[in-house]
Amino acid sequence: MSNLAQQVLAHAASMPEGASLSAKALLHLGSRAAVDQALSRLARSGELLRAGRGVYVLPVKGKFGARAPEVAKVVQEWATQRGETVVGNGATAANALGLTTQVPVRQVFLTSGRSRKLRLGSQTIELQHAPPWQLLFPGQAAGEVIRSLAWVGPSGSEAALGKLKRKLPASDLQAVAGARERLPTWLASQVSALVPRA
Repeated sequence: MSNLAQQVLAHAASMPEGASLSAKALLHLGSRAAVDQALSRLARSGELLRAGRGVYVLPVKGKFGARAPEVAKVVQEWATQRGETVVGNGATAANALGLTTQVPVRQVFLTSGRSRKLRLGSQTIELQHAPPWQLLFPGQAAGEVIRSLAWVGPSGSEAALGKLKRKLPASDLQAVAGARERLPTWLASQVSALVPRA
């Protein structure tokens, strides 16, 4: 293994699990062509996983061998490194809130960036561009409510909102109601029912 490849692996090992590497981030180690070649060789040998075009991640080594990093960690690191907002999609939110018993099979996330696919071994992670209103309140229950209602759609949102009123604290529902100016008309009218009438 070349000295550059060892430096690339050392740099990857110093990063948190799921952090992605790209040739541009490693230009302090050598020329672009040399870094590209080192990354390609490390991916062919299994030392790195190629997640997408020009994007690599370090596999996690355990007592049973190497495995891909956790999807949630890869997505979170991706969002942090690129300055994007990335959240779970509406189907995942609806399942987490108990609006559906269907467990999403595909790993789909909504992003403020462009749509793309990442591969981690046999898993495919889809990042789909979404409008800003679907990315409101990242990491909060209010955001999950908005995304789950968007997934349920206009026809099922009234029944879903009734279930959520019984299940969630009033503060989360008030946060959703406070954001109704930024929501589409059909959803804003449904959410307006959460505001007490004077």
